Parts: sequence; structure tokens; C-alpha cells
Amino acid sequence: MDNLKPVAVITGGGRGMGAAIARELHGRGYRLVLMSPSDSSEKLAAELDGKGLRGSTASLADLEALVSLAKSSFGRIDAVVNNTAHPPTGELLEIDDSLWDAGNQSMLLSVQRMAKLVTPLMLEQGGGAFLNITTLATFEPDANYPISCAYRAAVAAYTKMYSDKYGPRNIRMNALLPGYIDSMAHPAEAAEPIPLRRIGTVAEIAKTAAFLLSDDAGYITGQNLRVDGGLTRHM
Repeated sequence: MDNLKPVAVITGGGRGMGAAIARELHGRGYRLVLMSPSDSSEKLAAELDGKGLRGSTASLADLEALVSLAKSSFGRIDAVVNNTAHPPTGELLEIDDSLWDAGNQSMLLSVQRMAKLVTPLMLEQGGGAFLNITTLATFEPDANYPISCAYRAAVAAYTKMYSDKYGPRNIRMNALLPGYIDSMAHPAEAAEPIPLRRIGTVAEIAKTAAFLLSDDAGYITGQNLRVDGGLTRHM
């Protein structure tokens, strides 16, 4: 009956939030195909009876290989989690063009490329769901992270445009906007301005991601959901 289980593809799936999402989805019966720049995704995939490979979200060839691996291994893709690390930072007007180009490739074009690669398969299947992991600063930009903020905001716009286009075909796309999460080191004072007065956990991100990919969220699409303990202020 394994061929009836849903299949999830996760980029950045070897560590941190990506790994937590992989474990949560595995616990809910998903078969997994993971990719990350190191061998961490391969090791985790082996542990979870899935498939893994090394690759970069900035590489079209690597994304093609990821999708090909999922299709050849399981014959379908029901869920895609687009997750990638934060890019380098620097002073706004001093960042080299090459870093902007790299950020575009890894954060924005990767979402577009995965959509182009997977949408035809989801159309054949009769539906599916995408989830883009971005940041709490998507709508409240922080000049300390200019490349990330600029391209994460672009992903938010892309998420809405895609959901408008493919919602009628039963394919959903949402974005999850994490706040301060325990997969990264944060000073104790970072929790002070957060209404819940604590750092979030990767487990909380993973459970929210699993919900957004599930049929329980079947009427949710085109949304950018903040999971930040109430830190950001826009309504």
C-alpha cells in the first residue's frame, strides 16, 4: 500500500526547519525526497526510508535531478517545500551584484523553477500543494538582511500569482514566514519584544507546514502565514 502514500519533495531538507518538516511529514505517512548542499539530506532520507541527494536550489540542473528522482522513485509528487538558507548580507549599497544574482537564483528563481517542473505532474494527478519557507521580514523589511528581504517579498507576490492561476486546478501554494526559531542561535534578549516572550521551535514550524500541506488546509491558498510569536506588527 506504500504506493498510496503521498510524496513530499523538500529542498534544504537536511537540517534545521527543513529536517523538522521532513520528520513531521514522515510521521504523517509521507514518502520523502530531500535535497541539501551537504550529505545531511542523504543521511536523513536514509533514516526516514526516503531518497536524498546533494544539490543547490540555485542550480536548475540540481532541481531537475531532484524532481526526476522523485518521479523515478515514487511516480508522483503531492507536496513541495521550497526551503533555502539565508543569503549573505551587507550594507545595502555595497552588496556586489553577484550576491544579488545568487540570491535571486536560490530564493526566487528556485520557486519558479520548481513550479515549472512539478506543476505538470500535479495537473495529471488532479492536485497538489506547494509551501514556500520565507521569513517574518517579508513584509517588514530589515536593512540588515537586504537580499533576503527583497527576494522573500518577491516570493510572497509569486505565491499569490501562482495560487490565482492554479487554484482552479486544485493546486495550492502558500508561504510560511518563520520568526526567531531555535534552529539558529539567538541571544536571550531576542525574546523580549516577542509577545509570547520566547523563541519558536522547529517542531512548531514543522507542524504548521504539515497542516498547510494537508487536506485540513484545503481551502487555504495564496496566503503568507506568519509564525513569529506575534512579533511583526502589520495586520
